[in-house]
Amino acid sequence: MKKLRGILAQTLTYTVTIGVAVLVARHFSDWHLLWAVAAGDAAGTVTIFIFSVIFNNSSLYDPYWSVKPMVIAVGYLFLLPDPGDARGWITAALMLLYGIRLTSNFLRDWPGLEKEDWRYVNFRNQYPKLYWLISFSGVHVFPTVLVYLACIPAYYAMLESDGPLNGWDFLGAIIFLSSIIVSYVADGQMRGFRQDPANRGKIMTAGLWEFSRHPNYLGEVMGWWGLWLMAFAVDPALYWTAAGAAAITLLFYFISIPLMDRRSQKRRPQFRAYMDRTPSLFPFPWRRKA
Repeated sequence: MKKLRGILAQTLTYTVTIGVAVLVARHFSDWHLLWAVAAGDAAGTVTIFIFSVIFNNSSLYDPYWSVKPMVIAVGYLFLLPDPGDARGWITAALMLLYGIRLTSNFLRDWPGLEKEDWRYVNFRNQYPKLYWLISFSGVHVFPTVLVYLACIPAYYAMLESDGPLNGWDFLGAIIFLSSIIVSYVADGQMRGFRQDPANRGKIMTAGLWEFSRHPNYLGEVMGWWGLWLMAFAVDPALYWTAAGAAAITLLFYFISIPLMDRRSQKRRPQFRAYMDRTPSLFPFPWRRKA
């Protein structure tokens, strides 16, 4: 029942949020489409923040990372020239696959409104009076900006594309699809490991986790770079649209991974040896011995 209430809360939150975002984007339809999307995105973020305060749980925002790309992809599908080119449809399909996988993974593991991400809980405990200001700026707005930037290539791949597929398209599609598979496998391996009582207190070092300490993050990063290549395939002059993928890569590499690793070292002293022999994100053909 706790999980059901949580899912119902998420459903209500995202139904209202998507509706607000679409209405605001349509209101600014006379702007350039990227700016209209940005306006809708900002309105959606504020809406989710309001629900986060109402339910007293900032983790309500977490699926926004994966729901937003799906909404953008569907919106662009309606704007594709009939019948649209292959690049646009491939890009949309991959974005939808990405969003469905990540959102379903969150809902599968989230026990309900009683559970809030441990990083948000730390903010609550350390800065109780400033918590909602930190939540709005750091938990809601900051990720929204990063994902918005990372989704800009979709606009060019789906709506500004007028040429045949080329090698960059195939490379981007392969990387994007591989990212979905890598994340799916990594999350499944970790879920199975945690569900086995015999592994309590142990460290996951098998499967993809043998080659990267965070293969689920690796899959996430790969996906955004694959999407960027779909825009690069349209015109190499669009190299600047890599800003979003680069920012998300830096976020994982310098913020998310160090936070996770420090927490793991406190909880499991043997994690240090695992760190010594396993790369944090990108696997290498060699491994240092512990």
